[in-house]
Amino acid sequence: MGKGRKFYLEDIPLDEAWGRFIAAMESSGAWAGFSGEDLPIDEALGRVTAKPVWAALSSPGYHASAMDGYAVRSVDTIGATETAPKRLTIGPEGQAKYVDTGDPIPSWADAVIMIEHTQHIDEETGGESIEIQAGVAPWTAVRPMGEDMVATELVLPANHLLKPVDLGALAGCGHATVSVRRKPRVAIIPTGTELVTAEQAARNGLKSGDIIEYNSLVLAAQVREWGGAPTRYPIVIDDYERIKAVVREAADGHDLVLVNAGSSAGSEDFTASVVEELGTLLVHGVAVRPGHPVILGTVTNKNTPIIGVPGYPVSCALTGEIFVEPLISHWLGLPQREKPRLKATISRKLLSPMGEDEWVRVTVGRVGERTVAAPLSRGAGVITSLVRADGIVRIPRFSEGVEAGQDVMVELYRDPSEVNRTIVHIGSHDLCLDLLAQSLAESGRRFSSANAGSFGGLTALRRGDAHLAGSHLLDPTTGEYNISYVKQYLPGVPVVLLTFMHREQGLIVAPGNPKGIKGLADLARDDVNYINRQRGAGTRVLLDFHLDKLGIGPESVKGYRREEYTHLAVAVAVQSGAADCGLGIAAAARALNLDFIPLEKERYDLVIPRPHYESDLLRPLLDLIHGPDLRRVVAELPGYDTTHMGEVAIEL
Repeated sequence: MGKGRKFYLEDIPLDEAWGRFIAAMESSGAWAGFSGEDLPIDEALGRVTAKPVWAALSSPGYHASAMDGYAVRSVDTIGATETAPKRLTIGPEGQAKYVDTGDPIPSWADAVIMIEHTQHIDEETGGESIEIQAGVAPWTAVRPMGEDMVATELVLPANHLLKPVDLGALAGCGHATVSVRRKPRVAIIPTGTELVTAEQAARNGLKSGDIIEYNSLVLAAQVREWGGAPTRYPIVIDDYERIKAVVREAADGHDLVLVNAGSSAGSEDFTASVVEELGTLLVHGVAVRPGHPVILGTVTNKNTPIIGVPGYPVSCALTGEIFVEPLISHWLGLPQREKPRLKATISRKLLSPMGEDEWVRVTVGRVGERTVAAPLSRGAGVITSLVRADGIVRIPRFSEGVEAGQDVMVELYRDPSEVNRTIVHIGSHDLCLDLLAQSLAESGRRFSSANAGSFGGLTALRRGDAHLAGSHLLDPTTGEYNISYVKQYLPGVPVVLLTFMHREQGLIVAPGNPKGIKGLADLARDDVNYINRQRGAGTRVLLDFHLDKLGIGPESVKGYRREEYTHLAVAVAVQSGAADCGLGIAAAARALNLDFIPLEKERYDLVIPRPHYESDLLRPLLDLIHGPDLRRVVAELPGYDTTHMGEVAIEL
């Protein structure tokens, strides 16, 4: 076994792992909250007060006029009416004195009459007076001294996150600076010989085996958002001594060290060994998914806590949320941030590993009277699943998962109000759905789409889990699209079949078609590897229809059981050489510069239950489909025909 090769020491529950980590920091003093530093108040927004702030001055510091008007003695105004107005002389020795808003009122006055409630009169004797038609009570329109803050009064407590209005309060009570907790300094060290920066990739492109390093960008942004000060180190290649040297240096100058990748048990996963040599390895392997191979420890010199962060992007981001955020919050004296939560119904069955807590990414929308959570890809490397996610459903260990239709609690990444503006689509994948989502975003609607195939979409509509479903199911008996399936799967449900567009389906092949594939009959050749769509997808139904006509059984097609969930995923499989061909749409082939063999022009419908079709929520979507702008953009894509876009194919 080479240097640094470590198998999991443990695979322990999350609570126990966190407990070990905290206990080690408490014993070394690293768990203590951070001391304060003085900042000018105009630089303190978003920082946390290190100690209580007491008013140095009263505000206002004198009895001040709250209005433009005349300062008076309230007793002099008694008895004034519309039929018997009173005159008050103006002047230093008189009964009234003009004041602007904020001016100190004379010591003899105890009220202010608004200027619009007076009539100015020039006396024949050369003096001035005002005439009033109503009396005023004592302290009318007067801000008494200390109305806002009184000297020595508590203005802000310790451990308070400073908001814009807080800065005004600090200045208003006589402070020019404020003591705030020092930001935790967090070192982020990306490791891996295969990594290149985004700048290098943009400049030079990628060669086989290169991976763009962006986990440190995500971690640094998380740390900054949570109140820390991140330092991103340059990429360190997979060399044990180099990684050890960088970790030692980072631990000397930072409060927390995050080493990204190298936390698993491969031949070049050195993090556990580095931590063990430089300090104390507390945990290697936590019963969570994604994020299983997390490392927790300390580096001896300053007992600096260190976390080995898994390299898969989703595991990396969730490790930040699970371990780094609560640590930074504690150091800053803040309670751990709680995401808004809501109860939702899960749209499909999820099986979960028995011994692990699982964080499942979901999209969320309000469909009728129910809030529905639709699971996204569970792959640890799919960062776009976090981009698209509205929230997280935590499935506790030993629960085995959740059944379709079961209530779950969702921790939201978005404001709950956005849920009510979300149009939920579950069904067949098409590139035009992304165009629809972009256009809807400009009108204040969110479009959430889960790629479940045409059959999956109809099933979702039957359960009430979606507002609409994209479908392109060919009836082999009639040659018609969707109608018979809607009747079968949604009996008694009033729906509208709205034509979105027609599109070309065909075989996606490598540039130049090196295998000389001419049609579906070639799928039976021994030298042709096929990539299929998932069971329930309209494209899969189309394939099976034509294979049956050709007398080709699925067992004769190499790769028939290998499935992907989108047309682009099929195209990528062909581009990468993992497959020689796959059935998909022309636009997916063109997007990746692949060749395309046309097979059939099909109708792609949006199946919409009538209550949703007539709702205000879907009105912007229908307006887009009936308008010229979306039609023009879709028509420019290869293989699309928008002639019948927006037509009602049938109402059931």
